[in-house]
This record gives sequence, C-alpha cells and structure tokens, in this order.
Amino acid sequence: MTRPRVALRVPVGRPLPELAAFAARCEQAGFDGVGIHDHPSSGRDAYLALAMAARATHRLQLFPATSSPLVRHPLVLASLAHSLEEIAPGRTYLTVAPGFISTRSVGKPRATVAFMRAAIRDLRRLLAGEEVEFGPTSTRLRNRSATPTPVYLLAAGPRMIELAGEMADGVFLMVGLHSAAVRAALRHLEEGARRAGRSLAGFPVVFVVTLGLGSDAEVGTRWVRSWFAPGQPFLAYPSASNLRWLGAAGFELEDTHDPAAIPEDQARRIADAFGLFGPPERCAERLLQAREDAGVEHVFLFPAHDLAGGYDMPEAEVQAFAEVIRPRLGA
Repeated sequence: MTRPRVALRVPVGRPLPELAAFAARCEQAGFDGVGIHDHPSSGRDAYLALAMAARATHRLQLFPATSSPLVRHPLVLASLAHSLEEIAPGRTYLTVAPGFISTRSVGKPRATVAFMRAAIRDLRRLLAGEEVEFGPTSTRLRNRSATPTPVYLLAAGPRMIELAGEMADGVFLMVGLHSAAVRAALRHLEEGARRAGRSLAGFPVVFVVTLGLGSDAEVGTRWVRSWFAPGQPFLAYPSASNLRWLGAAGFELEDTHDPAAIPEDQARRIADAFGLFGPPERCAERLLQAREDAGVEHVFLFPAHDLAGGYDMPEAEVQAFAEVIRPRLGA
C-alpha cells in the first residue's frame, strides 16, 4: 500500500526568496506539495512566491491556498494558473475558496455558492480555451496549456461540497478526520456529482487537516479549548461548518460556544476527530489510522495557529515530518 500523500500550508511570512528556499526544504523533507496562502494584505504575492518556489524545486506540487475569485477576477486567476503551468508543467493546480482573510481585507463578505458556481464555470472554460462573457465582453485566453490546469474548490459546508462534486476538478474538504464525518461529507460530494451526471472515479479528494505539534498528548485539548480570535473559537476557524462535521462525529457544539467550558476529556476526543495533535509519532499513527478507518489518502496539513500567529513559518512541522512522520508513513 502506498503511503498517504501529504502537502503543507506555508504562509507568506518571509521575503519571497526565503520562501522559495523554504519550499525547497519542504521538498527535501519529503512533502508531496506546498500550498502558499493567498493574502494580498500581507504585501507579498502568492503567485510570485509559487513561481519562485517552482524554480527552486523539482517534484513538489504547488498551489495557492487558497485564492478568492472575489479578490482576483476569474480571468486574472486563469492567466496566473496558466503562467504557473508554463513554469512547472504538471506540478500546479488552482485552488479557489469563498474567502476569509483575503475577502475581509478588501471589505467584502465571503462569496456565495452561486458566485462560486459561476467562477468555477468561467475558470474551467477559460483554461480549456473557450470564450467567456464578462458583461458585454467576450474573452478567451490567447495562450493556454494543452492540458487545462485543474480547478479545485475548498469546501467546508454541505452546499459547497456538493458544488465541488458538481463542477470542480477536485476538492479540498474541511471536515476533520473522524470516519463518520468523512462519510457524511462524501455523501454530499456524491450528491453533487449525481446531480451533474458525473462520476467521481479518479476525482481528487484532499483533506485539510489541522496539525498541532506538542511534546504531550494534551496539546490538542489546549487548542480545542482556545480562541482563534476574540469572539471566534478555534474550532470555528475558518468556518463554523467545522462544528457540523464534529456533530456528525457525535460532538454537539454551538457556533458561539465558549471553548473554555468544554470538559477536558471531551476536548481530548474532539481533538482526535478534528485533526492531528500531539507528538510527531502520535500524529503519524493517527494519519495512518485515518487512512484505515476513513480512506484518507491525501492530506493538506494546516498548522494550528491563532490570528496573531497566522504568518509564523512551520519550521517545527517540517523538521517533525522529515525526522519522524514521513519515515513512519512508509515508502
């Protein structure tokens, strides 16, 4: 059996030349991919970072994590996606989402399902070389790849998951690792595909998994009982839809719950359902268990952080993966 494929979320937390060198270290550590978050308010551009990372690596899959079609027009995103494909053929894909920090920074709410539906449609048509109408103007890409860059949707709630099954080329699921939650989410993905008359055979499903490293098993308890930002529990970041999937796993929490009020024994079990927490050895075992119990084969590790620490570089995560997690996952 092949080992799970693992990508890592990397913030634009350092000057771009240093980010490219960090991506090279991720490749050396054995990661299969790197997703660089697209926060224009950081003052550093994710696509320039990805382009530089492409020149510094050889096999690493590279993608934005994630781009908002509200912040970057679909025509701009399609052009950027094709440009990355020219730099790193076969190693890139486009990942879009309703938005959180990026949309808030330009004074807009998250995109609706209807908006994302239109954006995915337009992106896939543009990347396939078709004409798309934007208002009174009909536009197509003058240059495009022979094989269109895949468009993945980051989906947290049931309707977005169904939209991914209906229209996208792949999906990033934010549903935790509990087998009951994974099954519930996959039913929504299948429902979307059924509506469109599509088959999900070969459809890429990537699980976004929170990773909280620590020297003891209680690190997960501490994160579950913490706040991401004032008024926003850690478990409700980046979406309160997290709580729906915890509910499917047997944990009922209100959107506005007080995390400090969660009993410690329950918080420990929630942490196991929500992500990977604890020493690297335990995180590797939990990842292998998720593959066995829920068929989780491809994960995008999302280092645990609060609002203040969102740009901290995942140095410890890269070291732990190279020295402990990767070897334990097998060949």
